Amino acid sequence: MRRITAAWRFFKRPRVFDITLVAMLSGAATIGLIAVLLQGYPDVAEGAVLFILSTFPLLLRRSRPVTVAAIETAGDVFGTAAGILTTANLSSAIAFYSVGRYTPGRTAALTAVGGGVVYGLANHLTRPVPGSWIAGLVYPLAPIVVGQFVRVRAELRERGQREATESAVRAERRRIARELHDVVAHHISVINVLVGGARATLPPGEAVAHDALAGAERTARQALAEMRQLLNVLRADDPVGAGGVFTTDGLLRVEGGADAATGVGAARLPALVQEAATAGLPASLTVIGEPVTLPAAVDHAVYRIVQEALTNTRKHTVGARASVRLAYESEAVEVEVIDDGLPAAGGRTAPAPGFGLDGMAERVALCGGLLRTGPRLEGGFLVHARIPLETT
Repeated sequence: MRRITAAWRFFKRPRVFDITLVAMLSGAATIGLIAVLLQGYPDVAEGAVLFILSTFPLLLRRSRPVTVAAIETAGDVFGTAAGILTTANLSSAIAFYSVGRYTPGRTAALTAVGGGVVYGLANHLTRPVPGSWIAGLVYPLAPIVVGQFVRVRAELRERGQREATESAVRAERRRIARELHDVVAHHISVINVLVGGARATLPPGEAVAHDALAGAERTARQALAEMRQLLNVLRADDPVGAGGVFTTDGLLRVEGGADAATGVGAARLPALVQEAATAGLPASLTVIGEPVTLPAAVDHAVYRIVQEALTNTRKHTVGARASVRLAYESEAVEVEVIDDGLPAAGGRTAPAPGFGLDGMAERVALCGGLLRTGPRLEGGFLVHARIPLETT
C-alpha cells in the first residue's frame, strides 16, 4: 500500500504528469497511425500525424498556457482548412482547460473570446452549415470554464488550509503564553513575595544578606517584567475574543499537554492553598460533593483558575483573606475564589494590562463552561467558573 501511495504521489508531480499525459496521447496516436498505414488509409494517417504533433506543446501547458492554446488553435485551423481534421483535436481542449486552470480570470476570459472567434470563423468558412459557427464559438469556452472552476476550488482549499495552519499557530502561541503566565510567572511572584518578606525580617547588621535579598527581589521583578514583554509578543497575533477557534485536529488535546506534564489538577488544590498561605495569603479550601475524576482539560482548568485567582489576590490587595470553594455536581463542576481584601495602591482598581483573566476565560471556554469575574458588592473580588461534565 505504501508503494502504491508513493507511486501516486510521484505521478501527481506536475512535470511527471504532463510527460505521462503526452506519452499516452502520442503513443496511442502512434499505434493508430501504424494500424491505418497497414490497412492502407493514408488520408486518416495525416490526421494521426497532426494529432501526434499537437501533443508535444502540452509539455508547456502549465508555464505557457496561452501560448500553448494559440499553437493548438493554429493546428486545428490548419487541419480543418486542409481537410485533414473534421473536429478539433483533444490536445486543444486540454490546452484551453489549462488556460482556465492556470491563468487569472481576465486572461482566461480574453482567451475564451479570442479562441471562440477564431473557431467560429473557421467553422463558418470551412463548413457552410447553419449554426456551425456557434459550435466553434462555444468550443473553447467549455474547457476554460471547467478549468476556472477547478482553479477556484483549489484556491479556496489552499486558503482554508492556510487559515487552519495560522489558527493552529495562534492557538499554540496562546497555550504557551498561558503556561508561561500560569506556571513561571506564578512561581516567580511567590519567590518575590518570600524574598521580600525575608528581607523585611532581617535583624540589623545583616547588610550582606540584606543586599543579597534585595538583589534577588530586583531580579524577580525584572524577570516578571520581561515575562510580560514575552507574553505581549506571543499574543501579538491573537484575535479579539477569549474563545479561540481550533480548526485542526488534536489542538484541544494539546491544550492540556503541559499541564499534564506538571501533574496539576483538582487533587493539588490543598497544596496550592497551603502554598498561598505560606506566601502570606490566608486561604481556605472547601470541597462540596463527592469528588470524581474530572476530564483532563477540566481538571487542569480548575487548578489554573484557582492558582491565578490566588496570585491576583496576593498581588493586588492588602490584608486579604481568600476562600476557595470546589463543588462537584452530577452534570458540572463549580470553582469559586473570593477574597475580602482592599485594593492595593494602583492595584485592582487600576491594574496593569495582563493576561490572567483572559487565560481563565480561554480555559473555561475551551471546556464549554462559563466564567464570571468582578468586584463583590460587599467588598473584595469574585472568580466563579461553572464547567459542564460529559454524562454517559
